[in-house]
Amino acid sequence: MPDAVGQLIVSTATQAEWSTVTEWAADEGWSPGERDVTAFFAQDPEGFLLGRLDGEPVSAVSVVNYGAEFAFLGFYLVRPDLRGHGFGLATWQAGLRHGGDRVVGLDGVVDQQDNYRRSGFELAYRTARFTGAPQLPPPDGTVRPLSPADLRVLHAYDSSCVPADRPALLNSWLALPERLTVVRIVDGEFTGYGTIRPARDSLRIGPLFANSAEDARQILAALVEQTGAKPLAIDVPLNNADAVRLAEEAGLTPSFETARMYTGRTRSHTGERVFGVTSLELG
Repeated sequence: MPDAVGQLIVSTATQAEWSTVTEWAADEGWSPGERDVTAFFAQDPEGFLLGRLDGEPVSAVSVVNYGAEFAFLGFYLVRPDLRGHGFGLATWQAGLRHGGDRVVGLDGVVDQQDNYRRSGFELAYRTARFTGAPQLPPPDGTVRPLSPADLRVLHAYDSSCVPADRPALLNSWLALPERLTVVRIVDGEFTGYGTIRPARDSLRIGPLFANSAEDARQILAALVEQTGAKPLAIDVPLNNADAVRLAEEAGLTPSFETARMYTGRTRSHTGERVFGVTSLELG
C-alpha cells in the first residue's frame, strides 16, 4: 500500500518512471552510467520509491534488497525547489521499511554523514571519484574479454568482494550493451575483473575488483586500451592505499567524496580487492 504523508504519496516506481530520477542524479553531478537502471531493477524492482505531489514526482529513494540480510540505499533525492518540507524524510523512511531488518549500506555525500548517523548508519570508509584521461602502459596479455565460461567463477569472486550475493544484478550488468567486461587469468587462476560503461559526462569504470595492485593495473590498462584514452571516472575506496595509488599513477585526480556507511555488521568480505566501486547507487 502507498504511504501518505500530508499531500505526499510515496509508492513504488516503474523503471520508466525512474528515468526522471536518473536525470535528477545526473544534474547533481552523480552521473550514473547509461542503462544502469536496467540492472538495478533486475535485482529488486520493488525497491525504487517515488514521492509524488498531485501525481508529480518530487522525491525519491532506492533501497534494493540483496537476499535476506543486506540492502543498499541510493538515489536519495528531492527536487531542488521543494526541499525543506519533509518530503525527503518521509520518502527515506518508506525506503527503509522496504529494507526491513536487513543491514543497509549507502554511499552518501560527506556533509550528510551526521544525518545518516541519526538514522543508525555508521561510517565504514570514504570513497573519492577519480576522473581524467588515463595514461597507462599497455597490458601484458593476461587480460581478455569476459566469456560465458567465466561466469560461474566471476559470480563467486564477486561475492567474496561485497557484503552480499548479487547474481540478478550481475547477470544484467554484464550483459547490457555498450559496455565491456574483462577478466585477468594468471596461471589458470582468476585474479580479478572490471567493467567500463558510458555515462553522461565520461566513461565509468565499476566494478574493478582484483587480488593485487598489479592485477588491477593490468585490468585497468586493458579497459583503457579497448576504449582509448577517453575521460573516465572511477569511485575509489580511500581505505585501499593501492587503489588510490593506481588511480594517481594513471593520471586521474580526485573530485567529490562520499561516505560508505552501514547500519550494522556486514558479512565478511575481502574489501581490499575493491579498487573501484561498482556503483554509488547500488554499492
